[in-house]
This record gives sequence, C-alpha cells and structure tokens, in this order.
Amino acid sequence: MTKTLVIAEKPSVAQDIVRALTPVAGKFDKHEDHFENDRYVVTSAVGHLVEIQAPEQFDVKRGKWSFAHLPVIPPFFDLKPVDKTKSRLNAVVKQAKRKDVTELINACDAGREGELIFRLIEQYAGGAKPLGKPVKRLWLQSMTPQAIRDGFGALRSEQQMAGLAHAARSRSEADWLVGINGTRAMTAFNSRDGGFFLTTVGRVQTPTLSLVVEREEKIRKFISRDYWEIHATFGAQAGEYPAKWFDPKWKKGEDVEARADRVWSAAEAQAIANAVRGKQATVTEESKPTTQASPLLFDLTSLQREANGKFGFSAKTTLALAQSLYERHKALTYPRTDSRALPEDYLPVAKQTFEMLADSGMRHLAPHALTALNNNYVRPSKRIFDNSKVSDHFAIIPTLQAPSGLSEAEQKLYDLVVRRFMAVFFPSAEYTVTTRISTVAPHSFKTEGKVLVKPGWLAIYGKEAADEVEGGKDGDKGQNLVPVKPGEMVNTLQVDPKGLKTKPPARYSEATLLGAMESAGKQIDDDELREAMQEKGLGTPATRAAIIEGLLTEKYMLREGREMIPTAKAFQLMTLLRGLEVEELCRADLTGEWEYKLSQMEKGQLSREAFMAEIAAMTERMVKKAKEYDRDTIPGDYATLESPCPNCGGVVKENYRRFACVGKPGAEPCGFSFGKSPAGRTFETAEANALLRDKKIGPLEGFRSKAGWPFTSEIVIKYDDEAHNYKLEFDFGDDKKGEESGEIVEFEDAALGACPICGSEVHEHGSNYVCSKAVPTTAQPTPSCTFKSGKIILQQPVEREQMTKLLETGKTDLLDKFVSMRTRRNFKAHLAWDKDAGKVNFEFAPSKFPPRPGAAAKTVASKASKAGAAAKKAPAKKAAAKTTAAKAPRKAAAGKAPSAALAAVIGNEPVARPEAVKKMWEYIKTHNLQDPKDKRTIVADDKLRAVFGKDSAGMFELAGILGNHLGGE
Repeated sequence: MTKTLVIAEKPSVAQDIVRALTPVAGKFDKHEDHFENDRYVVTSAVGHLVEIQAPEQFDVKRGKWSFAHLPVIPPFFDLKPVDKTKSRLNAVVKQAKRKDVTELINACDAGREGELIFRLIEQYAGGAKPLGKPVKRLWLQSMTPQAIRDGFGALRSEQQMAGLAHAARSRSEADWLVGINGTRAMTAFNSRDGGFFLTTVGRVQTPTLSLVVEREEKIRKFISRDYWEIHATFGAQAGEYPAKWFDPKWKKGEDVEARADRVWSAAEAQAIANAVRGKQATVTEESKPTTQASPLLFDLTSLQREANGKFGFSAKTTLALAQSLYERHKALTYPRTDSRALPEDYLPVAKQTFEMLADSGMRHLAPHALTALNNNYVRPSKRIFDNSKVSDHFAIIPTLQAPSGLSEAEQKLYDLVVRRFMAVFFPSAEYTVTTRISTVAPHSFKTEGKVLVKPGWLAIYGKEAADEVEGGKDGDKGQNLVPVKPGEMVNTLQVDPKGLKTKPPARYSEATLLGAMESAGKQIDDDELREAMQEKGLGTPATRAAIIEGLLTEKYMLREGREMIPTAKAFQLMTLLRGLEVEELCRADLTGEWEYKLSQMEKGQLSREAFMAEIAAMTERMVKKAKEYDRDTIPGDYATLESPCPNCGGVVKENYRRFACVGKPGAEPCGFSFGKSPAGRTFETAEANALLRDKKIGPLEGFRSKAGWPFTSEIVIKYDDEAHNYKLEFDFGDDKKGEESGEIVEFEDAALGACPICGSEVHEHGSNYVCSKAVPTTAQPTPSCTFKSGKIILQQPVEREQMTKLLETGKTDLLDKFVSMRTRRNFKAHLAWDKDAGKVNFEFAPSKFPPRPGAAAKTVASKASKAGAAAKKAPAKKAAAKTTAAKAPRKAAAGKAPSAALAAVIGNEPVARPEAVKKMWEYIKTHNLQDPKDKRTIVADDKLRAVFGKDSAGMFELAGILGNHLGGE
C-alpha cells in the first residue's frame, strides 16, 4: 500500500497533525523520528535543515576577504545541511526516499519561509535528480484539530504554490548575493590598512539601520529654538475656563516648527499678554458630534508595535509569545501575517469565537462578548471582512479554543488580541467636540472641549481608555467646558506668556522602528494608508524582529530603555556606503521596492529571472564601487574631539579611518593619530575623548583578532621613544612582565579563598586571580605555585564572588556569557577546578534530553548490519570502494591520539590537527599567554614548555609543533 509523507516545520506541529488526523485516518504508531499509520507518514523539520551555498567550483575559501574574487555570482546554488540539525535532516530524507511513499504534503508554516524550508529539503532529498514525487500544500492558518482536518480537505496544488516558491528562493538567493558580496567588499575596503574589520551588510538589515542613523543625525544636528505660547483664563457667569492664543490667519509654510499658537520672541508674547490683560472678550463657539472607530485588527507588525508601547516587549519577544499562543496553546491564529482583515466567509467563525469568549469564564472579557452577541454587533463589514485584503494569511484573532495555563506575558498578549478583536465589531465611540473662540480684538484664544457621549468600543478598554481624550493637551483640549450664554462678554482674568523650546525628533523605539520598516521609512500615521504601503516595506512581518535583533547583535545599535541608538560603527558604515554611492543599501524606499517585487512574484506577476538579474546587477555595481574607490578618505560629517593631542596639545579631528592631530592654530600637525576601529571595534566619540584625556580606557569588549576570534582588552596610549610620538596599544593586563622581572607584589585586597594547589591565599592581581605564591612577594620572592585564572574568560567576566565560590565549593554558578572562539556562539558553563589538569576548566550542565539507554549501541548495530547486508549484495569491487569511501571521512574525523605532553593541555581525546590548533589557542587565550609586546609570540608556561621544547613559539609554528605530538600525523 502506498503512503503520503507529511512534513511539518516543527515536531509540535507534527504531533498536532497526528492528533487531528487520528479520528479520521486511524491510529498512528510513534517511531523515533516519525509517526505512521496505513495512509500517512508524518515527520517534521526543526526550522531550516538545509541552506544554500555557492557550488564548490565557485566557492572562495582562501582570500575571500579581498577584492580579488569579488563579486561571487554563481550560476546556480548548491545545498548544504545545517550542521546542528543534520541527523534530523537525514531522518526526514530517509522517509521521503521510501519506495512506498508516493506523495508528499508540505505542512510547513503557511508563508514564504515555510515554503523555502520544504522546497530545500525536497531538493536535497532528490540529490542530483529531482525526487519526482507529486507535492501538495497544507495551508494552515489556525492550529485547532478541526482547522487541520479542514486543511487536509483543501490541499493546494503545486501550480498554486509556484509563485510563492519562486519568491522564497529568490529572497534567499538575493540575501546571499547581497550579504556575502557586500560584507566581503566592505570588509576588504575597511581592512585595506591592515587588521581585520568585519563589516556586515544585508539587503534589508542595512537600509533598516540607515533609518536609525538618519534619525540620530537629525537629533544631533537639531538646534533648539525658543518660542512662546500665551495661556489665558477667562471668567464667565458660570465659572472659569482656560484658553490659548492662536493666529487664525496662520498657514503652513517652509518652517516645519511653526504653529498657529507659537510666537518666536518674548517681547511679542509679552505685548499680546499686556494687550488683553483685564479686558473683556466676545465668545463664539461651535459644537459638533464626532466619532472615533476602533483600530483595525492586528497583523504581526501592529501587534509588535502595540505590545512594545504598552508592555515594553521587544519585537522578538512578541513574536515568540504569539507563536506559543498559536502553536502550543492553539489560542491564536497564525501570527506571521501582514493582513489586518478576515475572509468574507469568516462571519460564522467570528460569531462562534464571541460565543466561546462569552462562555469562557474570563471575567474581564466575557461581559463584552455577551454585549456584542446580545446587540447583534457581529455582522458583515468591509472594514473587517474583505478578501481583497487577505493574502496568504488573515489578521491575528483568537481561535475557538479558550486557553488555560498561560504565563503572565502570554496572558497579556492574548488579552491584547482578544480586546482588539472584540473592539472592531463594537460601535464607534461618540464625542461632542466644542471649539470656543474668545476674542479680545485683535487677538483670538481657542479652547476645545471633548465630551465622551457614548463609549462604544472604548468600553472594552475600561475607564482608563474612556477618560482618555485623543489629542488632549494641558489647558486647551479635553476639558468639560463651563457654559457661556449667547452674547455674554467674558473677563480676561489671567494671561501669561509661557517660554518653551522646540524638541528634536524622538529616537526610534522598537515600536516606531517597526512602523518605519513597514512603510519603508515614509512617515505614515494613518492605519489604512500604512496598510496600502505594506507591500513596499522593509522585510516581512515574520522577519522584522530578527532583522532588529541582528543589528543589535552586530553592535550596530544599542537598546537603551525603549530607545534604539546607533553606534559609531553604524555611522561609519553609512558614511562608507554614501561615499561609495551605493544607494540601494542606504535608502529604505529603494529596498522596499525589492520587497514589493517579491510580493509581485508571489502573485505570478513578475518572473524570478527578471528579479535575480536586477539583484546580480546591483551586487556587481556595489562591489565595483568599493573596488575602484581610489581617494584617501570618504567624505562625511566628522567630529572634532574635545581632548587635545597628547603629543603637542593640538586639535584632534576625525576622518574616515582615523582620529588625527591637525595641529594648533597656525601650526603644522605633529603626526599623532590612531585608528578608529582597532581590531574591528569602532570607537564612540566619547570613548576617543576619554582615551586621549586619561591615556587609557577599558577593558572594552567586541574586538576581533585577525583570525576572527573575539577578545576583550584595555586600550592605552603610550609614548614611543623611537617615533617620538604617542601610539595606541592593546593592554591585556598581562602580569608576566612583573612576575619575570621579580618585582615584589603587594596585595591590597582581601583574600578570596584558599589556592586549590597549595592552600595559600588567592588574590586579585592585574587581570587575573592568582595564588599569593604564584608571584614574587616579600614573604616568598621566588614563586612556587602555578594557580592563575583570568578575570575575563572568553568574554565572560568572572566576579570576585564567583571566584570565591569556586575556591570554596570547586565550581562557580552557571555563567551564561562565554563566547566560543571556534563557533563564536554564546554558551553556558560552570567554571570548575580540574584537579587532574591542574587548572580551572569548563563544566557543562547535563543535557535536558539524555540519550535513551542503549539507543547509541542500537543505532551502531543497526548501521553495521545494514552495511554488511549491502556489502553482500554488491559486487566485490563496488563493496570495497564503498568501504574505502566510508572509511576515509571517519579516519579524518577520528584524528590522532595526542602525546602525553599535548594531552596535558588539550585533553586525551584523538583529534585532527586543525582541531588541536583550535584547542591550543583556547588554552593560550584563557591563560593570557600571548606576549603583550608581540601578540604573535606565545610565551610558554610549564605545560606548553613540554610541548614546544622551548620557552616561546611563534603563532605560525603551532601547526608544525602540534603535528609532531599527534601520533606521527
């Protein structure tokens, strides 16, 4: 019997599908990586299992950070498994290749990324030839069992999904082309003067950053101006009311800060106040009813903006919560949507949702749901139900499933969505707005009153929202007005000019940045108009959170409170791109056009070939501009430092690459300068000022070695006798110089605990914690102990209390900010005293998911039996070839056993030489064994002396030395 393979995006979705299908398709048996019954095999990916890469013949390995091999525009892309999920990929491919599996169903998330995840797995499973099995698409926008069963009853065809598949591949390839070529080209440009300055750019990431930088530039250039408002209090027979002067003839002009109620001199403001003080005023007023409709239903971006504004949730947090409410709790519909409307046939479901809410027992929500049902609020409306505004997904609304066991954050987000869903069906809020003009000729004063007549949808948000008057300001809007009789003259009781200052534009918060990405930087406040602009936005609702997080990770931006602040590195990148005239990466609206073209491709209105040709042309142009730029510096808006030159006292100015002395007025520059981005970390202007003032700064994080490894260091400015000038140096706080010179150390801090080697006191010393017998002291001039451990290990600061804990109990708490020098990923570990190795080592927390007993042995046995069976069937030559081919990689992976001397440093496990070099470097870095004067020289401690056979070795000697210690490798 033939079967259909269903591939979901995540294991939890696969389980939901099995639960939904069991009543209609029969019971499933659970296997290690899949579920199976007579009709279906259900398995899942865990996100992306395969990624694109340049084919071997076009892949640049050596010299990829130079212009020599750029641009890289391969005619096609190969696939490579994502390393950490390789076993899952193999399990999915195994099911796809089964002979009894004759059809596939793509059940990955409904959207561009879900389409790509499946398509790449299918392509990889086919290998050189296409898999050749028909594919159907399961399109789920709700995760309830009934919605899943309905989805299986309305599977989409391959032809229906072709546009989305093309757009998914094109997005992936375009990001690869722009990201790889742009990053390599800008890194090559910035590393021309030596060093390695990684400069990442991206098709969507960089234009998003440009929005933040441009806003910050406006803030920095903003010059505040003084202005005055004239506030008055008038007395009528019924009481007093406030008012504010305005010019009824004022019209908007070129001055963006001008307003009808502002005057620009204190004298003019005082003159107006003096002219009306104590006088009587005539009154005219106009009252009219106004309505305020509820906001539209949520799409992902508007939900992220609202949650950021109300609760301070980051876009990433909101997406994770919404995904959990959709996937785990089945309480919300699909969250990664850009639509704010529902399908026109969804009215019955909306009514059922209100019925569920009315009966749910959620006391804060149920009464409003009941009100809507009793008053027949749930009825057709083009504002809510509109097929033309629903693309792949509809708006985020609650499902028919009442949730339970929500976390506090999940509950907040769920309530936000439910209230918005209910509000959109409720009547508009009704106000009476009264505009009163009090005139003391020739001066006019305005008062506005806004009274809520019927709360309508505001009732759902309670008293707080009902009392809140849109646009209300101190003294001129929002108040209940005392009545004035027709023809009554009122008295000017008080009038005061109020001095104020114009304010710069606000920095982006995550909420406002998401809005700017949505409209490609165009300032659009109107909900409906912003919706029309969405197709030209930066990224998609599903990717915007990741783009913002990526900019934060790369230190292009910092998150301070709710503000997004660009760093010096961001300004330097924008200066470079503008100087090179690479507009496409600087202007959000141009990149918004690319996104629009992808959405056209999804609809079958644009060919993949045409789009990719444009991306290739953009890539070539970007690389050409960087490669051919021949001027010394890039034009830009550069700073002048406040601190003087340490050498001659002259003025220090910034240029593209350096901070350089330009001399005292009328004098020549003295030649002092220092690079803006030593080891790939760019100085903020304030840091450069502090460095000149104090001659040192730090320790600072974020530096990278030439090999790309991250490190932390202090920076100092020292006088160089040979150059007769000051120069910048890294200071790792290495205490070897003092130790080797025999200079006596006096400890001033309290002891942290007993040394695990000799029992003596352990103290702070420079950048390390050391045993008092490991350095020369008055009591013991010749060191006799070797205990030393860094205060910062792999970028993780080790606080005094943690070292005390290690000395008392043998290990620290679980620390979570280590950064692997090999993978550059963060990891968590305890620091623990390793008695056998005689040093502080990492101890990792046990996995939450231990392997099942016997699972490994079972797998090995199974593989061995299969290999044996295959060898019997195959001709002898082929079997031998297969065996040789299979053995070769295993041999390389197994490596060689290290010598006893090397094992004392890197452990006993067999390793290949490259892995041994990496482990050796981790040891060197952890123990601060690089010579401070020449980082390419490693100063041997006792263990390394046994490996090197001498007191020091050059970094380029390491591979050769280690080869002699690896079983003759």
